[in-house]
Amino acid sequence: MNLPNKLTIFRILLVPIMVIIPFFQIKGEVIGIPINCWLINLIFIIASITDKLDGYLARKNNQVTTFGKFLDPLADKILVIAAMMMLVEMTRLPAWIPIIVITREFLVSGYRLVAVEKGGKVIAASNWGKLKTVTQMIAIILAFVDKNAFGTCFMGTLQGGVFWFNLIVTGMMIIQTIATIFSGIDYMKGAKDLIKD
Repeated sequence: MNLPNKLTIFRILLVPIMVIIPFFQIKGEVIGIPINCWLINLIFIIASITDKLDGYLARKNNQVTTFGKFLDPLADKILVIAAMMMLVEMTRLPAWIPIIVITREFLVSGYRLVAVEKGGKVIAASNWGKLKTVTQMIAIILAFVDKNAFGTCFMGTLQGGVFWFNLIVTGMMIIQTIATIFSGIDYMKGAKDLIKD
């Protein structure tokens, strides 16, 4: 097994570690943010870095494999969805946001499977897809260190820096959701011939 594939597996293994951290009830805060949230964020950031690194190494060293093509996008989905579900459980994110993300991922994954089976060409990620990936990672990282729930900034209860930080987090979540929807639409446009068939 080559290094890029090992990094992909490592990313998947980081997810259960990230998920169980809240159960340990680690006491203490750093700049007002619970240590648990910092640890979750650290693991998420490391996992996100391996996402970029494994693809880069696979292309650079000509180590692109069928196993990697299958597992890499799956690892990304597991990481993002797990993080979003944790934020829902922490009441920092409304459930409709991960529902949109999950729906898009099911549609795109289904399209890719059918396209491969039919011998069709799988379209490359569009600008919407690239925007989705970047804003998704930033939004999740920021949400874990924001003590307030999504959209609290619109309720008139926050002031000063806390207001602006929540506004940024909320804005990033909205942008990533819009990018998720439009990147899904781009994929579905490419699937028109397969759907007709």
